[in-house]
Amino acid sequence: MTSVSTDPTQTWTTISGVPIEPLYTEHDLTDWDPATQLGHPGQFPFTRGIHESMFRGRLWTMRQFAGFGRPSDTNRRFRFLLDQGQTGLSTAFDLPTLMGLDSDDPRSLGEVGRLGVAIDTVDDMLALFDGIDLTQVSVSMTINAPAIVVMSFYLSAAKQRGDDWRRLRGTIQNDILKEFHAQNEYVFPPAPSVGLVVDLVEFCSQHVPQWNTVSISGYHIREAGSTAAQELAFTLADGEHYVQQCLSRGLDIDSFAPRLSFFFNAHNDLFEEVAKYRAARVLWAEMMRDRYGAKSPASWKLRFHAQTAGCSLQATQPELNLVRVGYQALAAALGGCQSLHTNSMDETFALPSEHAATLALRTQQVLAYETGVTNTVDPVGGSYFVETLTQQMQTAANDYFAEITEQGGMIPAVENGFFRREIAEAAFAYQQAVDSQRKIVVGVNDFQQSGDADISLMQFDESTEAEQITNLKNTKAARSGQDVARSLALLKNAAASGENVFPALLQCADHRVTVQECMDAMADVYGRFRPTVNC
Repeated sequence: MTSVSTDPTQTWTTISGVPIEPLYTEHDLTDWDPATQLGHPGQFPFTRGIHESMFRGRLWTMRQFAGFGRPSDTNRRFRFLLDQGQTGLSTAFDLPTLMGLDSDDPRSLGEVGRLGVAIDTVDDMLALFDGIDLTQVSVSMTINAPAIVVMSFYLSAAKQRGDDWRRLRGTIQNDILKEFHAQNEYVFPPAPSVGLVVDLVEFCSQHVPQWNTVSISGYHIREAGSTAAQELAFTLADGEHYVQQCLSRGLDIDSFAPRLSFFFNAHNDLFEEVAKYRAARVLWAEMMRDRYGAKSPASWKLRFHAQTAGCSLQATQPELNLVRVGYQALAAALGGCQSLHTNSMDETFALPSEHAATLALRTQQVLAYETGVTNTVDPVGGSYFVETLTQQMQTAANDYFAEITEQGGMIPAVENGFFRREIAEAAFAYQQAVDSQRKIVVGVNDFQQSGDADISLMQFDESTEAEQITNLKNTKAARSGQDVARSLALLKNAAASGENVFPALLQCADHRVTVQECMDAMADVYGRFRPTVNC
C-alpha cells in the first residue's frame, strides 16, 4: 500500500484533469456579478435551480433502473420497488430490443432478457405494466434507435387499457445522437435517425403533453470516458441540434422545448459535478431565450435526471460501491437534479439483486431525509470554488460549441468522428493517470486487500429466452397477416414520403407488428448506418 501524496507543490486536478488552486477567493471570480450570474432559484438563468423552493417544495423523483427477463419478471421487480418507496419507474431493455431485433432473430441468441427486459410486441408492453396505474406513476424508458417504435407500443397499450394519454407522465430517452458519439446502438444513418426523434417530439407535443419526448443524454458520453466539460458540451450541442431540426419542421419552440429533458452522469468529483449541473442550466437558458427566442420560462429551464457513475463501480471490495454511490448522489442533489437513480453495488457482476437494489434506493432516502441537504435551497451557492468551476465549465463548453461549428455542424462532426476522437483521448488520459497513481481508485491501484467479502448475486433464469420466443411465436400465430402487411406498407409509405411515421407505427402496434418488423421496414427506406474507419 502506498500513501497519497500531501506535497503542497504537486499539481492537483479534478477527475477530468482541470487544475485546482489551493484556495479560492473573490479574486478568482473576475467579471462576476452575483445579481445576474447567480441570481435566485427559479429565475433566469437558473444557476441556483429551476424551482424557487427546490427540494423544500418537492423532492427529486427516486428511480431505480430495472429490467430483465420477460415482461412479467420486470413487472414483479417494478412492483417490489414501488412497495419499497420508489417514486418513479425506469425501464431497462435487453440488447436485442435496443438494437431493433426481435427475440427470435438468430442475432439475439444468448441476449434475450439478459441485461434488460425483452419487448417484441404491444402484448409485452401490456404485461410489463400490468396492474400498475400509468396515470399515477412516472415511467422512464431508456431506448434510442427503436425509441419511436417502443413509444408507439406504450401508447397503444395505454389506449387498450383505457388510459388517457394526456395524463401519462414520463420520459423516453430517444437521444440517437449520443449513440453515434459513444454507445453504438444505432440502426439508421444520423440524418433520418434525427428525423425520427422529431417525429416523436411533434406527435407527443400534440397528444401526450406531460411526456418528456427526449432525454438528451450525457450519461453514456461520460461512461465512455469523456471529461465533465465534454459531457456538458456534447450533450447541450445534441440538444441544440434537436431544437434546430424541430424548428425546421415548423414547430413553435414553446410547444416542445418545455418537454425536453436531460440526463447527466453523477461522477466521483463532487464539486466538478455540481459545477457541471449549474453551468448546464445557465447555458441552456441563454441558448433557449437569447438564441432561439423562446418566450416561455418553461422553455428556458433545463430539467435533468442524474444517474450515479456505472463506470466508477469496481469489482474489488464491491461494498465500497455503496460509498461511491452515496457521494455521487450527494453531488446530484447539491446540483439540483429533478430525478435520480443510484447504482447498486453488485452491478459489476450481474443485474442488481433485490437486496442491492433496496440498499441503492435507501441511499437516496437517507440522503433526502437524514442529511439536511434538502433543508435549504442551493447550499453551495456563492462558494468561490464552486462558482469559479461553474464559470470554467461554461467557457469550456462554449469553446466546444465553436469547434463543432468549425466542423460544419452536428451531422458532419458525427460523420467525421470528431466526438469519438475527443472522448477516446480523454479516456486514455484518465487511464494514464490511474496507471501512474496520479489518480487513486481505492481498492484498485491503492489500498488493496485480499479476500473480498462475498455478496449474493441475482441468478438469471436460462429458460427465459425460450419462453419469450414461445410467447412471440404465439402472438405471431394469433394476429392477422393481412393487418400486419397493410400496417407495414403504411409505415413504409410514410417514411418514403417524409410524413411523420408515428401514426403508422401506432397502427402497427395495434396489429401486433413486432419491433424488428417495424425497424426493418424503415431500414428499407432509410438504409443502415455503417461508420467510417476514422470514427
